[in-house]
Amino acid sequence: MDPNAPTADRIRRFLEEEPVVWLSTVRPNGDPHLVPIWFWWDGEALLVFSKPHAQKVRNLRVNRSVMLALGDADDDFDVGMVEGEAELLAEPARVEWLAGHVKKYGARMAAIGLSGEEFATTYSQVIRIRPLRYLTWHGRTTPASLGGPVERMDARWREAIRRVALGLDRRTPAIAS
Repeated sequence: MDPNAPTADRIRRFLEEEPVVWLSTVRPNGDPHLVPIWFWWDGEALLVFSKPHAQKVRNLRVNRSVMLALGDADDDFDVGMVEGEAELLAEPARVEWLAGHVKKYGARMAAIGLSGEEFATTYSQVIRIRPLRYLTWHGRTTPASLGGPVERMDARWREAIRRVALGLDRRTPAIAS
């Protein structure tokens, strides 16, 4: 991957700044499984701390392929996706991994009454996700993650949405009562 490419820059910014990403795994029967997760980006891989018997861990024992969704769709779908390969680490979390994670989420942990030690004990299964492919997605405007302002809808779109919401658009059939 070209480290200077806009896609890589956007994804890197998401990985460094986002507090939560959505992790998609595949259940042993082939059904999808999607969960929001906390993570720590070490510059090369995402580190996730999980309960050892969580569904995502059971899924990864069968299929290591994952997809992550990052970003906030509120800003014209300024999001990124990462295809990756997950590894369930056998060894306990390294001190620096836990320190990075607690630094990022310490206030959130404290808000739910969870100490760093309790977190490490409860979420003892370390999952290391190595990105393989990056994909960004955005609507019609310049994505905020490229550093530019997010343009708002132009007047035509605002008016069209207003007309539909008020039932003024005659192309939309009325609902019979």
